[in-house]
Amino acid sequence: MNQHSPLSDARPLLDVQGLSKHFPVPGGTPVRALDDISFSIGRGEVLGLVGESGSGKTTIGRSILRLIEPTAGRITFDGTDLMTLKGRAMRQERRRLQYIFQNPFSSLSPRMTVGQILTEGLDLQKIGTRAERLERARTALSQVELSPDTIDRYAHEFSGGQRQRIGIARALTMAPEFLVADEPVSALDVSVQAQIINLLRDLQLRLGLTMLFITHDLGVVEYICDRVIVLYLGRVMEIADSADLYAAPRHPYTRALLDSIPSADPGADRKRITLSGEIPSPMNPPSGCVFRTRCPHAEARCAQAAPPLEEVAPGHLRACWRPDVAGQPL
Repeated sequence: MNQHSPLSDARPLLDVQGLSKHFPVPGGTPVRALDDISFSIGRGEVLGLVGESGSGKTTIGRSILRLIEPTAGRITFDGTDLMTLKGRAMRQERRRLQYIFQNPFSSLSPRMTVGQILTEGLDLQKIGTRAERLERARTALSQVELSPDTIDRYAHEFSGGQRQRIGIARALTMAPEFLVADEPVSALDVSVQAQIINLLRDLQLRLGLTMLFITHDLGVVEYICDRVIVLYLGRVMEIADSADLYAAPRHPYTRALLDSIPSADPGADRKRITLSGEIPSPMNPPSGCVFRTRCPHAEARCAQAAPPLEEVAPGHLRACWRPDVAGQPL
């Protein structure tokens, strides 16, 4: 895990307050993909965003860059309210915020050379001369440990891991300060995932990048993230430093996600929480606590009102009605 969490009194590079996204449904109730999400990311920090498919993780990442428009909320980047920016002003701000997509097989055009893929954003932003753009592209390829000589090849000539490196290089050509890495290893073979995680960690440290790392796998984030947000059905269940979250999860959903990680000691004798059923549809979420229909500790009041996100230890927040026993985790 990274050891460079920002000072608590430093102004965050990114601050998200009350973020909501509701997708309209013709003749029906809007889908509440996100509901009142708030968090901040300090400069140089890696924040993990974890949850099952359908929890709203990608919607948060795309809302931050306004690739989709939020229904409500405020997104402040380095003191600028991104929600107030339009047209050219927003496009210019996006130079500083870049996105790494999940699937390297569908996110790279098969009709463009690597050089064209890497310089496309620079062309649109009219940054530098053509020679300078190509030099940026070659530098980015070197940063992701690919030969600059591959600049004239096509994406189909590369393996999945190499294609994801090209996707990362595309983001780096803009010299960003903030990266959204959206499930960057989920489409890759297990043998390649560790290589990409190591690359992102090295780039983040070397370039001083701030990162939102999105994944469904808590086993992936321990190595790279300073803090973790656990998301379920568009709501925050828990926020904590990575080490604290793994050592003492305070929410039953977090505990279940951790229990699903294969143990290095299969003979270990400990009680595990196993989730039953599927995550409910955001078109018809449960009343009260949205996790209650799958929670082994649900009580009658869980159906009556959603629990607030409260601090249960320094820097450790959770949304759960079940009280701790003498401050101990579940």
